[in-house]
Amino acid sequence: MSYKVAVVGATGVVGREMLNILHERKFPVSEVVALASRRSVGKDAHFGDQRIKVKALEDFDFRGTDIALFSAGGATSKEWAPRVAAQGAIVIDNSSQWRMDPDVPLIVPEVNADAIAGYTKKGIIANPNCSTAQLVVALKPLHDRARIQRVVVSTYQSVSGAGNDGVTELERQTKAIFVNDPIEKQKFTKQIAFNVIPHIDVFMEDGFTKEEWKMTAETKKILDPKIKLTATCVRVPVFIGHSESVNIEFEQPLSAEEARDILSEAPGIQVLDRREPGGYITPLESAGDYNTFVSRIREDITVENGLAMWVVSDNLRKGAALNAVQIAEVLAARFLKKQAA
Repeated sequence: MSYKVAVVGATGVVGREMLNILHERKFPVSEVVALASRRSVGKDAHFGDQRIKVKALEDFDFRGTDIALFSAGGATSKEWAPRVAAQGAIVIDNSSQWRMDPDVPLIVPEVNADAIAGYTKKGIIANPNCSTAQLVVALKPLHDRARIQRVVVSTYQSVSGAGNDGVTELERQTKAIFVNDPIEKQKFTKQIAFNVIPHIDVFMEDGFTKEEWKMTAETKKILDPKIKLTATCVRVPVFIGHSESVNIEFEQPLSAEEARDILSEAPGIQVLDRREPGGYITPLESAGDYNTFVSRIREDITVENGLAMWVVSDNLRKGAALNAVQIAEVLAARFLKKQAA
């Protein structure tokens, strides 16, 4: 079977990556449609070597469309995802709008693919936050073995997580520094070039940012509501690739050696953990790759049954576009074929 797929937000960094990955992974498409706002109508999008003219979301009839991949922001998703679902397309949404809705499954296929079945309630499936996606991929196999009690995570998140504007701001500020021009701040609250900013999304009353809250709430929904998690999310001057320093406390003992073996066999993970200079992954090396990489696996002697590790992934891929396409793949293979039968 093949499917008509629409990509909403096709001119953004994640939308473009969705089109790339649909082509790379040979998703069975009968037709691909690129959608964005009216101001982008007529622009070129690319599906492999094929050029697709961007159409307006507001004017598009979704009847006959099987799957709609959304990466156009929460406001657009709030308004349009239910409309699109009502016309018969299954929405896979990359925004935060539907993630915590109890009637919308929040999916990372390596972790909770079976929960995709819940899409029938609203016709919407949610993609998690980019930093959550790579984290739960790494946590899942360890949780299955020794049961996680608590996680402390500090993130080092690239500017592409803030979209085209974030990438542009880092480029512009870096050039300005080298030619001694004034530094202009528009997307970020402080200079991002040659700096780090411990602030992603809005601040909440308890002092955490919404990005930090997302990691906590989404990990509980995807993996286990009993897990305690605290996060500090930091924007760093890296173009692509989110990194995470992760400390885990388990109910049961788990050695670094056993954890390394478990992770090496787990889906979607590549372990690069040599205890020597360069024997670890960096975000630069993760860019363009499908895998979640794990390095620096070691026992945390400050707590009972503790481990520490370093987790890196391409945030535009596993953190967003790849995860959405993987959801579509499971949906097509396990659920849509059953309906057709």
